[in-house]
This record gives sequence, structure tokens and C-alpha cells, in this order.
Amino acid sequence: MKILIVGGVAGGASAAARARRLSETAEIILFERGPDVSFANCGLPYYVGGEIVDRGKLLVTTPVRLRQRFGLDVRVRTSVEAIDRQGKRVRARDLTTGREYEETYDKLILSPGAAPVRPPIPGRELAGVCTLRNLADVDGIKACVDGGTRRAVVVGAGFIGLEIVENLVRRGVDTTLVELRDQVLPQLDGEMSRPLLDTLVQHGVRVRLGESARELMPAAEGIAVHLTSGDRLTAELVVLAVGVRPDNRLAVEAGLEIGSGGGIRVNRSLQTSDPDIYAVGDAIEVPHVVTGQRLQIPLAGPANRQGRLAADHIFGRHVGYRGTQGTAIVRVFERTAAMTGATEAMLGCDGRAWRKVYIHPGHHAGYYPGAEPLTLKLLFDPETGRILGAQAVGGSGVDKRIDILAVAIQAGMTVYDLEEMELAYSPQFGSAKDPINMLGFVASGLLRGDHPQVDWETVMATAAASRPLLLDVRTAAEFAGGSVPGAVSIPLDELRDRVDELPPGRTLAVFCQVGQRGYVATRILSQRGFPACNLAGGYKTYRLFYPEA
Repeated sequence: MKILIVGGVAGGASAAARARRLSETAEIILFERGPDVSFANCGLPYYVGGEIVDRGKLLVTTPVRLRQRFGLDVRVRTSVEAIDRQGKRVRARDLTTGREYEETYDKLILSPGAAPVRPPIPGRELAGVCTLRNLADVDGIKACVDGGTRRAVVVGAGFIGLEIVENLVRRGVDTTLVELRDQVLPQLDGEMSRPLLDTLVQHGVRVRLGESARELMPAAEGIAVHLTSGDRLTAELVVLAVGVRPDNRLAVEAGLEIGSGGGIRVNRSLQTSDPDIYAVGDAIEVPHVVTGQRLQIPLAGPANRQGRLAADHIFGRHVGYRGTQGTAIVRVFERTAAMTGATEAMLGCDGRAWRKVYIHPGHHAGYYPGAEPLTLKLLFDPETGRILGAQAVGGSGVDKRIDILAVAIQAGMTVYDLEEMELAYSPQFGSAKDPINMLGFVASGLLRGDHPQVDWETVMATAAASRPLLLDVRTAAEFAGGSVPGAVSIPLDELRDRVDELPPGRTLAVFCQVGQRGYVATRILSQRGFPACNLAGGYKTYRLFYPEA
């Protein structure tokens, strides 16, 4: 068996190592266009910021190590130029010498990855304008920062954009973040991104939403960044972080099937439209676990698993890739955001019905010092209660809860299962009723009818004359500190004695700070004949949607 693998890093290197573990006799050749066969893409921003000091730590493995330990034929600085499917061979070019040659294969695995998008902006080739995708890129950025760069503009507020912004600020670089969408981290639903925006501003980052770079020009100060709004920014360093596109050239020229978004089409066994050619990693199109939509989801974890599964299938193992659910996490200074499964935007595009709940617990027991607030959002099927997606923002504990919910989605669990989930408890780690359980309680109560709930967007979009009466059941002091315009204040502990003040028959939309007192109030009111519902997530969720109100 002769296996050729095009591209290293997560998918290709994993496939090569797995193939060797399954067969000592197979001839395995790994081609890598760059000098580094496997490096930690996700660690690059933290090398710029100085949290990772030793550049060598970014090298996951080296060609020498792969040759010694796995007996692989690793050819770095070698570009595969073309695939001859009929002859089952590839044409490769040594980028150091220029020599071209052919290699035959029995099976071919494509792991070309994805390339950073360089939008068609005039001036994008200027010195000081860069992307961040490999070690050469990070070396250039770090050299600029080490050399005294004082001002930077980052275009794009996705995962990479946010990470490089944080690390530039940590190095004392005055940084402006420009994002075409009206929110940072567009992968999240809009309201869940608000705490990240607040954190960026608190750390001195100037954030320009709803704008993009129109033109880059040389200037005395370095680079002039002309925005679509007409404003002009100046910087010595411009980082383009507007996303990646699948590197599909080889597949296209070989006539392999390509998806609508440019990703290489594969089946559950990671085979392309040619059964002797497999594809893995950022270049492929995979089904989303929840919606079934075929998407490009460039994440290291799925790429590693895909490489392993492709090797398994080559050697006769019956395997199938389950799909990707997009579990991801990012740190923005002291704040963390994470997600798994579908978002509201994805479900809306898919035409699928959903309900949602919000909770705002501490990450561990409140009586134990150091509890940090979390905001958790759960999306679920309104008929079955099956969990469709989750998002979290906060400090400590975000990763733990999203990982639990990621497993719940993969296992096909429902909100009723979350109620019964048994998790480790000690006050410094969690609560006896963990936030995961609380999500289950709130969502299950909604579906059972015990917890009638309405969303803030629905209420606020209703004309004032038709809107339910907004009832704030927080304390008088909380109400005085800020409430929803037009709301009536009756503190929860006074509600039983003051129900006569409420108009009979009028629908009531009740809220407190985070939803718990609102729930108790709806139980009191509904048992006294008032049509009442709780506003999802309380006033704290309202402020996510309407921060300037």
C-alpha cells in the first residue's frame, strides 16, 4: 500500500501517524509546502503577546521526529502541483531546487487546509499589511511589535481577530478593531457578543462596527486605512483577519466534486467523489451535526479526527464521520466566550423551530469566595426538548459548561436530561444545582407549562398599545437604579399584598434581574388568575439586547 498525503498540520499529520500505526509495511509520503509539517496554529497570537515565550513550543512535531518515530517519508518545502486521477499519480515540485517529479499512489489524502482571505482592497500588498496563518506570518508580526510598533489596525472581529487584538494590547500597541458586521465575534448570536465588546472597550480598544477597510495607502505615519464610512485611521501594522477560504485548487483541477461554498465534498468515510482520494481538515465541506447543512468549519479538533478516520477507512475499518457541531472557545482579556451546536441565525436559515432560555449564575457556589458570573444561552426543540445549541460568556467555568453541553448535543440529549445530570460538586468548583441543571430546570419548566416565558425581542417589538404590562419585581432600590421604560414596580416580597394594584385580565410580562424571582412571581400571579409570563433571563438579558436603553 502506497499512501500520499498532501499537507501536514492537524489533518495530514494525524492521518500519517495513524496510517503508520495501522501498517508497518505501507509506504507513506507526506508532502508539506511550508517548512513546518505540524505547528500550533491556535497558539500563534499568544507568541506575539509573550504568553508563549519559546517559539519552539509552537512546533507540535518536526520532520525529523516523524521520520524517526513513525518511519514516514516527510518532504517539506514541496508543493504538489497536480493530480492525475487516471494514472493515480501526482506531480510534485521541490520548492528549494525547482525540480519536478511524479509519485504514484494507491490512496491519496488531501489536507491542504485553508488560506486567509485577503479582501480585494487596494494597498493590501503594502509592507506592514499581513495575515496570521503560519509561523512565517507570526514571525513578521512579532518582529514589528518587537521593533516598536505603536499603532495597529485589525480588520475582522472573529476568533483570530479578537485573539490578535488582545495580544497586541498586552504588548502596549494602540489597537483599533474594524468589523463589517454590527457585532464582534459574528459566530455568536448578537446579544451574547455584547460582553466581549464591553471588555474590548474597557481595555482601550477602539471598535468600529459596521465598517470595513476601503483602501490602504502609504502615509508618513505608516499606513493610512480608509474606512467605508469615510474616516481615516493610521497604523504601522494592519492585520487582515476576515476569515479563511478552503484551499481547493488541486481538487478543482482534478475534477473532484466541490460544494457550493468551495469546500471539497466528502462522504462519511472522508472519501471524495474519487473513492481512492480522501480529503480532511479545513478544505472540506462537512454536515453540521444539528442542522445537517454542509459547511466549512475550520477547527483543529475535527481536522485531527478526520485524519485519523481517513486512515482507518483506507485500512478497511468501517468508520463514519459524525459531522461537526462547531464547538469553539475564545478568550478576550478576562472574558471567555464559547459555543456549540446551532445558533439562532443557523436555525432561522434552516427553517427550524426553536425555543431558548437564558440564565446568569455564578460559576461556583455563591457563598464560596471568587464566584464569577456566567451568562448561558440554550436553544432547544420546542416539541421534543432536544438540545440544539448553546452559548456562554463569562470568566471561569465557561469551558466546563460548554463542553458538557457539547457532549449532550452529540448524545442527542434533551433539556429533561439536563435536569437529571449528575455533576461533580464542591463549592469551589460548582453548585449543588449546577448551571447545567439550572438550564434544564428553566427549559423543562417552559415546555411543561410551569414556566410561561416570553422573549425580550418579542415584547419590545410589539406596539406599546398592545404590549403586555411590564412588571418589575426587583427591589425598589434595584428599580431606581434602572429599569425598562414603562415598567411598573412591585417588589416580589410585596406582590401577594399588592396584586389588587394590577389591572385584571391584562397580560403581564414579569421580570427581575436574572429570571428567578420573575419565575416565582409568575407562579403567584397565574394561581390568582392573572395571565402572566416571565421575561427570559430578566433585566440582565434585556441589557444584552438594549445596552443603551
